Amino acid sequence: VQLQASGGGLVQTGGSLRLSCAASGMIVSINTMGWYRQAPGRQREWVASITRVGSTGYAGSVKGRFTISRDNAKNTVSLQMNSLKPEDTGVYYCHSITLTSDYWGQGTLVTVSS
Repeated sequence: VQLQASGGGLVQTGGSLRLSCAASGMIVSINTMGWYRQAPGRQREWVASITRVGSTGYAGSVKGRFTISRDNAKNTVSLQMNSLKPEDTGVYYCHSITLTSDYWGQGTLVTVSS
């Protein structure tokens, strides 16, 4: 499975960004897809995930501001990020889980200026 993320950029506090991730390869085996992020000097942390049937989960720090969605026909997962804060700054990684392994995208940088 290969994951290609896009949509990062620079935005002011309170602004919005939409990240997208396209999967290719053994996509029929993908169950859960999601997003992680890594801020400078910090460990990578889970942000949100969605299963093949649409069950979602969010980290407490983003709940109510971020929305994850998935298009199984197009093999994509998106993350709509609203009311962005400087602490949302980091590299966002797309992630997928199959029955046998998990996969990471290359990351896309999100910078929220104060």
